Amino acid sequence: MSLLEELGSAVQKAAESTGPSVVGLGRGWGVGSGVVIASGRVLTNAHNLRHDEVTVAFADGRLESGQVAGSDPDLDLAVIDVNTGDVEPIEWAETGTDSVEIGRAVFALANPGGRGLRVTPGFVSSTARSFRGPRGRRIAGAIEHTAPLPRGSSGGPLIDSSGRLLGINAVRVDGGLILAIPADAAVRDRVEGLGRGEPPKRARLGVAVAPPRVARRLRRAVGLPERDGVLIRAVQEGSAAESAGLERGDLIVGAGGQEIERVDALYDALDAASAEGRLALTIVRGAEEREVEVTF
Repeated sequence: MSLLEELGSAVQKAAESTGPSVVGLGRGWGVGSGVVIASGRVLTNAHNLRHDEVTVAFADGRLESGQVAGSDPDLDLAVIDVNTGDVEPIEWAETGTDSVEIGRAVFALANPGGRGLRVTPGFVSSTARSFRGPRGRRIAGAIEHTAPLPRGSSGGPLIDSSGRLLGINAVRVDGGLILAIPADAAVRDRVEGLGRGEPPKRARLGVAVAPPRVARRLRRAVGLPERDGVLIRAVQEGSAAESAGLERGDLIVGAGGQEIERVDALYDALDAASAEGRLALTIVRGAEEREVEVTF
């Protein structure tokens, strides 16, 4: 058997074994794809969902109305409750993604908006990549691969040659490469929690921020000294930030005793504060530096 015939056989095997568990979300040029992970449960990307209800299209042409059981935009993952019928759920890789190495053969599957199954082969091109989720948090440990996917494929599975789940395809990057959220043990625990309706437990400040370069430019424009930090450009009503008295235009320069020069450092401080429920911030308002305690 030639190399092309072997590859074609592998693609056909992936379509036959895993294809029935891959679903489309929406209709026609819909919002994305997903995969059945348990009876009555579909996993997809959080950025695919705009409402609490979504049409789920199965491989046999059946359409069902699904309800969002739980969503975690910071991890870009969501679980949908839907009648999956007799569809066999996908199997998670037993060793998680610890053994995923560069050069490993993988297959990407999708059913964009219910327009039909797509299966493409590729290779892992990089590991431990990161990208920003819908709310700006950095998602670490992503698997970069070369299996091409059409529009509407995000939320579909990345599998190994045995049909086991390695990741959830999320974003396309330069060169047409795809980044997949790793289906590791931590992600699996979070997905199971979302299926039970458990909300994310991270501390949320409740602000919209501007990049450091914007903060420096704005301060310079109004005659204030340049400082590295995270500039607050909006405060959410009823949020922890509002209760603490934070205002639009405040520059966060410290959190939990650490200097804050980038938003990722602020996210790290928020994650560390989740257990205590409090976080001390150092802010610059105009030319004045002050301390603020935020309670979550």
